[in-house]
Amino acid sequence: MDVIERVDRWARDYPEKIAHISGERVLTYAELGMRSDNMAGRLAETYPGDHSPVAIVGHKEPEMLIGFLAAVKSGHPYIPIDSSAPARRVEQMVQSARALPLMTPAEIAEWSGRASSLARARLQRVGADDPYYIIFTSGSTGEPKGVVITLRCLSTFLEWMCAEQQFVQGGETFLNQAPFSFDLSVMDLYLSLVTGGTLFSIGKEEISDFKKLYPALGRSGMTAWVSTPSFARMCLIERSFAEGLLPRVKRFLFCGETLAPHTASRLLDRFPKAEVWNTYGPTEATVACTSVKVDRDILARYPTLPVGAPMPGSRVYVADGNLQAVPDGESGDILIAGPNVSPGYLGRPDLTAAAFIETGGERAYRTGDAGSMRDGMLFFENRTDGQVKVNGYRIELGDLEANLRGLPGVDDAAVLPVLKDGVAQSLAAFAILSERGPESDFETGNRLRGELAERLPAYMLPRRFLFLKEFPMTANGKTDRRKLAEMLS
Repeated sequence: MDVIERVDRWARDYPEKIAHISGERVLTYAELGMRSDNMAGRLAETYPGDHSPVAIVGHKEPEMLIGFLAAVKSGHPYIPIDSSAPARRVEQMVQSARALPLMTPAEIAEWSGRASSLARARLQRVGADDPYYIIFTSGSTGEPKGVVITLRCLSTFLEWMCAEQQFVQGGETFLNQAPFSFDLSVMDLYLSLVTGGTLFSIGKEEISDFKKLYPALGRSGMTAWVSTPSFARMCLIERSFAEGLLPRVKRFLFCGETLAPHTASRLLDRFPKAEVWNTYGPTEATVACTSVKVDRDILARYPTLPVGAPMPGSRVYVADGNLQAVPDGESGDILIAGPNVSPGYLGRPDLTAAAFIETGGERAYRTGDAGSMRDGMLFFENRTDGQVKVNGYRIELGDLEANLRGLPGVDDAAVLPVLKDGVAQSLAAFAILSERGPESDFETGNRLRGELAERLPAYMLPRRFLFLKEFPMTANGKTDRRKLAEMLS
């Protein structure tokens, strides 16, 4: 699939079709095509022969879509960064990627507002095996790591989803709930653009205020819901969140975290004409690589929902410690191989070598997830390392712990997920302080959270702080996390 040509074709053939709605702002395909061409030409003029990443920071403004396409049209991968990210974190990402200077929506508006003297035909687009985008995820060392996704990876994912879901060309409206810095958004953004759909973004203000959220959803005209299960679970609190609110919705597409049977069942009750799909995949395998339609039969057969069968052309298997496939029903490590797998981490050959291997002549990724295969479907069980997902966001506990230990007055730190029904709802931090002042535990926790907010994005911040004089230890001298977890119950 030629992603860029698909989008440009919609701009040529249906110029007035709406590509993106964000608040009161509307972007047509004609504007998206013309402005991304303008900016692509100016990027090529300004940085001739330089194909460094373009870092784009904002929050769901139409200019972000223009910037993404302009970057790849001129041979640059792009790095999506949400404006809520702390300045220190942004600086780490930009320096790690050796990116061009940050582009904000205002700067993109200026760069795309007038044509360059460089003819469009002379632009060198991103090639099939070139990096298309780079998404930074939490890293165990305390610094984010950039996952490189090529155009071939993205095209493979989109071809599968389009063939499976049979979207109506030019007739779909996709919900954009996740920020563009979170790879779940790739699902709604690009499935919308390549099918000539409309991307309907809801921002931070709507998500944090039910009085704004439900009216926004009601006027969206949405046909394809894309979100984390947590977001849908939150919406289900409101009784009006049902077919009457979203009469056109045809499918719910979930990724990013565990979908609970209860959530799926309630959606089928509230939206009897819609399908519910569960998918699975890490950022390193381009959003998702397994899927299953969750119907009443699936709910009756499996107390824990499967995450589905592998996409065509991709191999997903469960292996033992020697990377040998285990029999169906047995637990092991989940590996993913195929053209959807990332070439690795930007500028980190050490991390790439540890997580990516070659198997059967294909690139494969060791996910760090444990699972099993049954009835031709994958079942996710848990993580095998120090990584958790909270509201769909991937968080390395080591990253958070390293940043906590870097705060003045913190001698040691440990972070654990707070679980409900086996799903991480929030994070709790245990800390040993070098000295205690007159502050209460509540005041100290708020102060540390504020200091962390200068280093880490909001989704990584612990909700609860507990202060100890020393950590319980295991027999081999390690922090006893099981005993710490007991303190949370």
